[in-house]
Amino acid sequence: MTSIARPGKIIALHLNYRSRAAQRGRVPEQPSYFLKPPTSVAASGDVLERPSGTELLGFEGEIALVIGRLARRVRPEDGWAHVSGVTAANDFGVYDLRYADKGSNLRSKGGDGFTPLGPVVLPAADVDPAALRLRTWLNGDLVQDDTTAGLLFDFGRLVADLSQLITLEPGDVVLTGTPAGASVAGPGDVVEVEVSADGHTSGRLVTPIAEGTVPFGPFGALPRADEKQRADAYGTAEPEFTLSAELRERIESVGTATLSVQLRKRGYHDVFIEGLTSTRPGARLTGRARTLRYLPYREDLFRAHGGGYNAQKRAIDSLGPGDVLVMEARGERGTGTIGDILALRAQVNGASGIVTDGGVRDLAAVSALDIPTFHAGPHPAVLGRRHVPWDVDVAIACGGAVVCPGDVIAGDGDGVLVIPPHLVEEVVDAAIEQERQETFIAEQVAAGERVEGLYPMDEHWRGRYTAWLAKR
Repeated sequence: MTSIARPGKIIALHLNYRSRAAQRGRVPEQPSYFLKPPTSVAASGDVLERPSGTELLGFEGEIALVIGRLARRVRPEDGWAHVSGVTAANDFGVYDLRYADKGSNLRSKGGDGFTPLGPVVLPAADVDPAALRLRTWLNGDLVQDDTTAGLLFDFGRLVADLSQLITLEPGDVVLTGTPAGASVAGPGDVVEVEVSADGHTSGRLVTPIAEGTVPFGPFGALPRADEKQRADAYGTAEPEFTLSAELRERIESVGTATLSVQLRKRGYHDVFIEGLTSTRPGARLTGRARTLRYLPYREDLFRAHGGGYNAQKRAIDSLGPGDVLVMEARGERGTGTIGDILALRAQVNGASGIVTDGGVRDLAAVSALDIPTFHAGPHPAVLGRRHVPWDVDVAIACGGAVVCPGDVIAGDGDGVLVIPPHLVEEVVDAAIEQERQETFIAEQVAAGERVEGLYPMDEHWRGRYTAWLAKR
């Protein structure tokens, strides 16, 4: 398949990549969608005008599904069979008009040329939908690079979900979401998108950007940008913090007791998660927080939210390497908030650890896993005795400490600390220096020195400490 006709309808997905959900700070419970007009379709090489008077023309590289067979009330396992091919897409939109759409995205994303597709449609029979790679370039620089292994909702599920209410017809297009890295393009820029797998490629979908010359009339909503829209359009308000392997090693070179001292010196007194025990007392825990909140049990809420693929299971399934799942259970120890199967799933996903201020089921089996779990005690009861799984990746309270998604979690035999990302480098550097000083002080005490003037060090001992450092 080498071309695509204008589709009868275009259905686009809001959030569907874990990387984008992490960037947005929320993980959707179910897929959600919006429509784009067929007149928004463009071909590779077509010039796209940034509308006159707008500032924030956002691009989002995506994989487009082309429907090949009529789909109505199909099952998720049969959804992919109704797809004839996949191709590259770019879901353009002007953030300056989002305020006027009230969630419809019609004006902000429905403009002529705002949905380039192509250039080549890869036959569905030739590719594995779970092993597609999506890449986007801005002026030759790679800005998006992800695979369908990072999807929250697979393609078969999307087709099945949509077909519950909407008949999908041959030629219809489903845009399947964008990964992290989507940003803004301006006049003179060129955006390219490619879908590839197993030696097959859609080719690069090329879209040059030009400045529009026809202004908006006064008979409709006019473009309007603010700092929130700019932050959303560019992907993040601040450069994203990265917990590198080197920084992780530095954090683990000092104890949580020392880190706690440095946090208190900076006015952070309530960042210790109280009352927890580790399933692996000698193991360190370091990672970025992902959060899960439980509500107190209520019959109707549990019926609606407790069964099936609930928030607890979604949270576990969405964990990735280096993540720490932190759960708010209100200190309720009268039931389990995690058990052996879900803890094993977290371990297989590469998560660094689990933290809950509630109970743990199957404690012996959970303790036998490599992944450390910090908990308030064992309990054999199931979740529904006291809890309703409710929210994922929101600010929570765990063991008396506030935990936000993305916070750095550090744990050892003394307990678990929450470190705001913007303080990590500063706090770790100070903690390393504090432990160097304490090593020197301990050596002097072991040699028979008095602690007066030594702990803390006065000017005399600081001079000797400087000389000691120079010899190391």
